[in-house]
Formats: sequence, C-alpha cells, structure tokens
Amino acid sequence: MEYDNNIPIYLQIIDSIKTDIATGKINPGDKLPSTRQLAIVYGVNPNTASRVYREMENDSMVYTKRGMGTYVIDSKEIIDTLKQELAEQLLEQFTDGMVKLGFTKKEIVDCLVSKYEKEVE
Repeated sequence: MEYDNNIPIYLQIIDSIKTDIATGKINPGDKLPSTRQLAIVYGVNPNTASRVYREMENDSMVYTKRGMGTYVIDSKEIIDTLKQELAEQLLEQFTDGMVKLGFTKKEIVDCLVSKYEKEVE
C-alpha cells in the first residue's frame, strides 16, 4: 500500500479496512488479522496496528474478544452507514474537484451520468 504523506498512516489503513468491509471483501462478523499480522500486511509498527483497531472499536466498527481477537461488527445497519459515509467522501472529493475546475451543477451531473454509463452499463 502506498501511503499519502499528508494523511496519518493509521487513518489510511482504517479507510482501507472500511472499504474492504463496505465492498464485502471482509464480511460482518469476520475475524480480522491480529495486530502483529496487520502490522506485517501494511508494513507498519505494531503500535500503529493497535491504534487502527482501537480507533475502529471507538467507532463501533469492530469489537475485541479478550484472547480471541478482533472481529467486524455484525450489524447490517452499521455496514450500511459505513457505505453511505464512504460514498459521501467520494462525492465530496469529486464535487470539490469539479467545482474548482469551473464545472456547473448540470455539467457535473452530466459527467457523472456519462461516466456511470460507460463504466457500469
């Protein structure tokens, strides 16, 4: 994984895991790698991996069973909320970029529809 130097690494790893959950690569109730394994996978310090799980647990995305590991929360509502949050982030980035380029609302919508039709249909 290539990291953006402007964003803390633990946040980038959290976004990566959230994307895997939202896309179904990781399912609700799945056990996540240990902090040591996570550190190896992402090439980070184990303390950073611990922080990833701690922050995700504070956001109610995962829970820890003492001595058993860390698991993705088994809640469709939370997963749906996660998907919505990720979609809003993408839309905000897209819209901000298009507005800075001088596109109008109609042009932005037309570009989005055109891109969707090329990619999905």
